[in-house]
Formats: sequence, C-alpha cells, structure tokens
Amino acid sequence: MFVLAAAPVLGWSAPGLEAVHVTTAPDGGKSYTVTIQILALMTALTVLPALLLSMTAFTRIMVTLAILRQALGTGQTPNNQILLGVSLMLTLFIMMPVFDEAYRAGVEPYLEEKIEAGVALEKALVPFRRFMLRQTRESDLALFVRLSGRAELRSMDEVPLSLLVPAFMTSELKTAFQIGFMLFLPFLVIDLVVASVLMSMGMMMLSPVIISLPFKLMLFVLVDGWALVMETLAASFYTV
Repeated sequence: MFVLAAAPVLGWSAPGLEAVHVTTAPDGGKSYTVTIQILALMTALTVLPALLLSMTAFTRIMVTLAILRQALGTGQTPNNQILLGVSLMLTLFIMMPVFDEAYRAGVEPYLEEKIEAGVALEKALVPFRRFMLRQTRESDLALFVRLSGRAELRSMDEVPLSLLVPAFMTSELKTAFQIGFMLFLPFLVIDLVVASVLMSMGMMMLSPVIISLPFKLMLFVLVDGWALVMETLAASFYTV
C-alpha cells in the first residue's frame, strides 16, 4: 500500500527523458536532444525499403532476374527469397563506392560533430544524386519536368529529388526490360524449335515446356549463365 501511495510522488519527482530540447549554437545553428535524434533515425528506418527501391541499383537487378527466371521456365526456382538475396548482395557490391563517398562526405563529419544533421544529409545525398543522374535518360527527366510544370532547368544540379527519383525509376525499368529482352531471346528460340519438332512428329499432346526445359538449363549452364548475367548487370552501371 505504501508503494502504491508513493507511486504518483515518485513519478512526479523522476520525469522521463525530455522529448524536445533545442540548443542554439553561437553561430546560430540548432542541435536537438539525443531522444529526438533517435526518434528521427527510427522513423527514417521505416522508409529504408522505399529508398532501397527508388535510389539504388536494386530495381534493375531484381526485375532482370525475375525475367530471367520466367525465360528459363523453372517456375519458382530459384524462389523469391533467393532472388531477393542475390539482388541485395549485388546491389551492395555495385553501390559500395556510392555508400563510401556518402559516409565520408556526410555521416563521418556528423558523427565527429563537425557539421549539423541537415548539412550532413545534404552532403550525403550528393553521391546518390550523381549516381542517379548517370543512369537516368534525359527523355525521362524531361518528361517529369514537363509534367511538373516547371521551367527548363539550366543545369543538372538544379534537379530536385522529387523529379529525379521518378525519372530514375522509369529509366531503370526501361533498362531492366531491355536486358531481360536480350536474355529472353535464346530461350525463346529453343522453345520455338522444340515446339516445331513436336508438331512435325504429331506429338501435340506433349507440352513443349517439358522437353525444352532441360535444353535451356543445359545451355544456361554451359555458357556459365549466372556469371554472365551478374557481369552484365554490374557493367551496365559501371560503364555509364
């Protein structure tokens, strides 16, 4: 009973952490409490999957691998989890120079308390902007500039992220479908040849997929298909 009676007094004498505490620096800058910084960080983590899809090489890789699986005709082999893991690891490999530059430019000075959070974010976004601009077609960027009703931009540095990100996503989808089309062609030829042979032999009740699948797998293994696909995907970013 004594503990229950003293609980309100203890709660009043020991308040929780301050939610908002702004400190003004001599140069006019403002810093926030650690509590607010942690809250902002946890909020940013919730949008991390969206940033991964919209600002990195993940979309092109995942779409290309999905088209490749469809061309092979293997159903759900490899399954979605394997494709997702391969796409994530290859994305990490391709984007590592961008991540390193963003860390050195924005994150590291912020952790050393040399710059504020807003300045760190702006500097960390510069490598990502440069990466996306290299992969974005001018026609796609012009499309979203026209849709936004803005005047023509004088330089690429004036492109806001609200226009750059959708233009980058559109260009990535186009490139992924182009690579997927090139991968689909040899397997399509095998399907046509097998279907023609079966029709000429009168085996119309036999599914051509059952016969063509071993030939497609054999072709893919003999040419070291996975290595060629990974090399093509990585080179499609590095050669731009």
